Amino acid sequence: MPEKQIERKLTKAVKNMGGIALKLVSPGFDGMPDRLVLLPSGRLAFVEVKAPGKTPRPLQVSRHGMLRQLGFKVYILDNEGQIGGILDEICTS
Repeated sequence: MPEKQIERKLTKAVKNMGGIALKLVSPGFDGMPDRLVLLPSGRLAFVEVKAPGKTPRPLQVSRHGMLRQLGFKVYILDNEGQIGGILDEICTS
């Protein structure tokens, strides 16, 4: 399944939960995750969407580490079957 299709399924699932999945564009600050997921009750996390079996580039890994060091959750999504588990974890963390 192409990355864009997985990303669409994520945004739809987030919307169905009453949240939004903002597409991140960070000019001058490459490597940021693809989506900022905002859920009810102030729950939020970053989600990097990849094609099945693909891994983040070294700069992305570095940015993810920086965000985690700041206390944010960062998830790597490369399979539509992971969406429910990621969203459940965001809701309960």
